[in-house]
Amino acid sequence: MHIHILGICGTFMGGIALLARASGHRVTGCDANVYPPMSTQLAAQGIELIEGYEAAQTGLAPDLFVVGNAISRGNPLLEAILDQGLPYISGPQWLAENVLRDKWILAVAGTHGKTTTAAMLAWILEHAGMAPGFLIGGVPQDFGVSARLTSSPFFVIEADEYDTAFCDKRSKFVHYRARTAILNNLEFDHADIFHDLAAIESQFHQFVRILPKSGLIVANALGPALKRVLERGCWTSVEWFNDPAGWSLVGSDAEETRAVALSGNEAGRLRLAMPGQHNQANALAALAAARHAGVPPDSALSALACFGGVKRRLEVRGTVRGVTVYDDFAHHPTAISATIAGLRQRIGGGRILAVLEPRSNTMKLGVMKAQLPASLQEAEMTFCYSANLGWDVRITLAPLGDRAQAFEDIDALVRAVMAVAREGDHVLVMSNGGFCGVHDRLLKALAPG
Repeated sequence: MHIHILGICGTFMGGIALLARASGHRVTGCDANVYPPMSTQLAAQGIELIEGYEAAQTGLAPDLFVVGNAISRGNPLLEAILDQGLPYISGPQWLAENVLRDKWILAVAGTHGKTTTAAMLAWILEHAGMAPGFLIGGVPQDFGVSARLTSSPFFVIEADEYDTAFCDKRSKFVHYRARTAILNNLEFDHADIFHDLAAIESQFHQFVRILPKSGLIVANALGPALKRVLERGCWTSVEWFNDPAGWSLVGSDAEETRAVALSGNEAGRLRLAMPGQHNQANALAALAAARHAGVPPDSALSALACFGGVKRRLEVRGTVRGVTVYDDFAHHPTAISATIAGLRQRIGGGRILAVLEPRSNTMKLGVMKAQLPASLQEAEMTFCYSANLGWDVRITLAPLGDRAQAFEDIDALVRAVMAVAREGDHVLVMSNGGFCGVHDRLLKALAPG
């Protein structure tokens, strides 16, 4: 079968492409924005990419169009598909019907940490010899791809609450029929589709409603919104993490290794190369979910000790003249704050120069702008790329005084960073997009000569 994917360079749809190709289908796709790591990952798999959404792509005559949730009415190719009565399906529905059927699905949901936690969980199962399939919204360093199809009964999936497609406004995760579900946290996000936090909680409860009685929910005890969701009704056993009565960590978060306790009894010691309390919490969730699938804590902790992390999560892109440039996917204020705190834990007293692109739909709408200054407080300086925003970044970041600057021109931003960067500095780039290739621009500007 020939499948043509609309929005193929998104992390989820790119994963669909890899799974479809592994299933033996011919796969092509199109997108408006083609950038690494997804574009290079797809090209390496021999998947043909087309820039743009011209209606003429119907001439490819695929057997099926798979439509990503970034595609809305008015898109010329989508309109041509509808006008010509051509067969189409959403990505989550295609996945559920063609890949996930008869699998033990381990789904990782939450506002933050889905990608890292799903990667941890997949690596734990891999380390235990269970060879899981997976679809993750990033590229785990230990696997080198964001999605993999295997004959294993186990499949790990990043379970996003964003809507499914133009034709299906339910959250993606309702399609997956999970047996093991991680609820990492829950905050207001995706302001372009949800009116308020209560609307997101309703979608999470829909997810909870379809979990089997024989399954397991692993939930964050520090999340009041998650407790509200489960109080609406829950028919599945729950194990809490960040809870002394459930899964918890003992000792200072500054320790190189920390004791893991289950119901107050030590289950082993956690050692992670990834810094930050948020990643330690992600690890607890992965430990609990893996145990449900049959992996004992000692084996899971051994796997986490050699977990290599995920691309675009505090990923070092290079060090030139003593200045290190990082790439991170953080774009929500909570994630920005946690990422800066994690880097601080790793580097100690070095200066952090935060380079931020508020690119998500929620940030573009300005819904979270009031929280932005506090989230950046621990960085010595902030450089914000403000092109295509509907609100004034300079006013928003005014509480940071002369420690924050805003730029509508990417070259001007790079020059400003170069004017202050010095040996020993750490330049933390945060964006959920390509950010005009600013990482390479910074490294090139730092290079001598």
